[in-house]
Amino acid sequence: MPFSRHFYLFYYYNFFYFPFLIYNCNLAKIKQSSATKTTTQSMPTCLLCVCISGSVYCDDANLEQIPPLPKDTTHFYGRFNSIRHVKNTDFINLNKLKSIDLTGNQISGVDEDAFRPLPQLQDILLADNNLQALPELPPTLRYIDVRNNRLISNGLHTEGFKVHTHLQFLYLSDNKLDYIPVPLPESLRVLHLQNNNIQNLHVDTFCNSHDRNYIRRSLEDIRLDGNPVNLNLYASSYICLPRLPIGSH
Repeated sequence: MPFSRHFYLFYYYNFFYFPFLIYNCNLAKIKQSSATKTTTQSMPTCLLCVCISGSVYCDDANLEQIPPLPKDTTHFYGRFNSIRHVKNTDFINLNKLKSIDLTGNQISGVDEDAFRPLPQLQDILLADNNLQALPELPPTLRYIDVRNNRLISNGLHTEGFKVHTHLQFLYLSDNKLDYIPVPLPESLRVLHLQNNNIQNLHVDTFCNSHDRNYIRRSLEDIRLDGNPVNLNLYASSYICLPRLPIGSH
């Protein structure tokens, strides 16, 4: 083989072919690494989740934070993810939002203004999380479910439920509450407080001590079982109710 051909092949392989192979291998590694680092958080919400007629379903989607939601969202389901905190910007300008379900996450904190600016919010579900306190909630709520958290009585706003004149369902079971959060709105139909640390009732917890003829007709389902309170000792506290509370009598 002529010398010039040897030289040409040597030059070609060392300065063009092998560097090209190395470049492509490195480029493939970079692309693979980049793809690995790309998480579900960077995907458009309606590709990551299912968006149907104002409802956004993000259940079990490996979320660590609440994704940006379309402005016409009415119902948001973000159950069974790894969300740890709800920020006051997560639901901003979502004026049509009626329901938020974040059951089964790892939420330990919620910013004070995270839910309050939502003018049409009716249902909020935060069960099975790690909350010790609740933020101020909008007065439009009719359904609150915060079962199985770590809520303590000092973590609830004083007279926090008084303004909720539309509230019908309040689920506070399996927490660490020491007393029933009074006053309760007249609209309330269901109150579940089982498996807390409630030890006594006050005469005005459910009834009106100044009106012996007062009957609280709406509140028909009260659960106090699993609390260290003997309901027989506080009969005057629930004499106005249509049904006896479930608990230790």
